[in-house]
Amino acid sequence: MTTTSKPWLKPALAAAVIAAAGFGAYYSLGSAPAAPPVTFVGLKGERITPEDLRGKVVMVNFWATSCTTCVAEMPEMVDTYNKYKGQGLEFVAVAMKYDPPSYVVNFTETRQLPFKVALDVTGEAAKAYGDVTMTPTTFVIDKDGKILKRYVGKPEFPALHKLLEKALQG
Repeated sequence: MTTTSKPWLKPALAAAVIAAAGFGAYYSLGSAPAAPPVTFVGLKGERITPEDLRGKVVMVNFWATSCTTCVAEMPEMVDTYNKYKGQGLEFVAVAMKYDPPSYVVNFTETRQLPFKVALDVTGEAAKAYGDVTMTPTTFVIDKDGKILKRYVGKPEFPALHKLLEKALQG
């Protein structure tokens, strides 16, 4: 019995397997993860629940008063919030667990931060958001509660604004 050789068969099968794997990876990476269902605690003990944020585009910014990049970017965060709050942007600045609450309150009051500021005294929020340790770390969350982008360090604000505009229109 003779077999006919098909030299193209193995490369074609390999290409099909690679294409399928690439296609699967593209779609699994393309689906945005859901934001964790964290309840934040504001400076006055108020609760900021996932239900309070549902249906809004949200920025969650992990920061610390001892972080020079955080302090330097905060005026631009304020400007970003003020620019988009009328379109439905919500903003929660989450102070890291090592940041003394009195420092956070002082910073918030002296800079007149216009958005919600929360204390993560147990570190649970940072842990829920992927074990955030680097500050600043900012998440942009769409109206459906999906994380659109995670910035570690200061975001490039023009690109952030484009992302927010798209999310707020969607």
